[in-house]
Amino acid sequence: MSEILNIIKDFQKECPCGRVHETAIKDVRITSGIVHEVGKILQENFFSKNLLLVADVNTIKAADGIVESLHGFNVEFKLYDYLRVARMEHVEELETLIKNRDISILSVGTGSVNDPCRLAAARQNKKLCIFATAPSMDGFASYSSPIVANGFKASYPAKSPEVIIGDTKILASAPAELKSAGFGDMIAKYIGLVDWQISALLTGEYYCERIAALTRSAVDELMEMSDRVTVEDEYTAGKIFEALLKTGIGMSFAQNSRPASGSEHIISHLIECVELRDGIIPNFHGHDVGVCTLEMLKYYNFLAEHEEIEARREEIDWKQVYAYYNEMADDVRALNEPNTVTDEVAPEKLRALWPKIREIIRSVPSYEICRDAMQKAGCKMTLADIGKPQQLFDECVKYSPFMRRRLTLLRMQNMIKVK
Repeated sequence: MSEILNIIKDFQKECPCGRVHETAIKDVRITSGIVHEVGKILQENFFSKNLLLVADVNTIKAADGIVESLHGFNVEFKLYDYLRVARMEHVEELETLIKNRDISILSVGTGSVNDPCRLAAARQNKKLCIFATAPSMDGFASYSSPIVANGFKASYPAKSPEVIIGDTKILASAPAELKSAGFGDMIAKYIGLVDWQISALLTGEYYCERIAALTRSAVDELMEMSDRVTVEDEYTAGKIFEALLKTGIGMSFAQNSRPASGSEHIISHLIECVELRDGIIPNFHGHDVGVCTLEMLKYYNFLAEHEEIEARREEIDWKQVYAYYNEMADDVRALNEPNTVTDEVAPEKLRALWPKIREIIRSVPSYEICRDAMQKAGCKMTLADIGKPQQLFDECVKYSPFMRRRLTLLRMQNMIKVK
């Protein structure tokens, strides 16, 4: 049994957090040359003989041999030219192909290929297998799908796949920029864990120490491999893929993305929305998230330098916020009216708990340590590296907290004044 399956089995025992942790994942295979055994693995997991293979021209090429492995299946194909942005129309398109049929889905690729499949499979109650072609993000095992609908990017409750397959030979030969993007997405977990713990402290939001520890150990493990991330080495590629799966499983156990994303992801999502509105195809997710993570680490570390703060009730010019979001304003308004998430945070409580909040911030590696690791991993490091104007970033730092009903340290920026 793989390490990942052992983790899943262990988490199904009674947890001190009081919840039962479950996931749809039944089988995980990570080894060299396994692309030629995909059909056999699907049969062993009782997938339908009718199979919809979803990929784009790049991912199907990377998975050379996968189609030949599917003998005995009635295979239909949905091949995209180049799928970089997962949109609701892709989800609906897939739903049309699988609705009211005895059929399963095989998603070949990463991120934007997997996300519509996860949501369509959940809505139509179909089995799903993900065959990863690059260790570029952590969503392979996630329960949710970030999808753009009407210009607004939101995470929709979806499903974890029943089967996840990673061929280390294919993962190792993935482009270096995809590997470094995966590293950037993983470093973001430090901010996510800080934000989750702070919210639990201030509002009593659900928090599971075991899930947080699983995520933290996965990121720490990857940090130790930072200088080998872009090397074409099967062992390293396999370990990186396992680390990515662990954080995705953590999200699945928590039934939300709290263990793996915080303010840095929300900033990145707003940047993407603005760029799509302006006709710009976004960067690889992990590159933007990595740079946003460094910027948030710098800001959070700055706050932690101050032993005391002044805390006050939040005052927001909502007319200005909605004007910035423009055509997305209705989505944002629904998340902040009739009350907003900071209403639960009393200034006096924020002030009293500031010493503990400082400890939480300092419990993860510093900006300098993460910056050095990202440099070793070949990551994008600056706004210039990812082609983002300073003004756009500053605007998204200011307005992004309102596009999720989620308490983060950044969300409280208008409540905190350092002394």
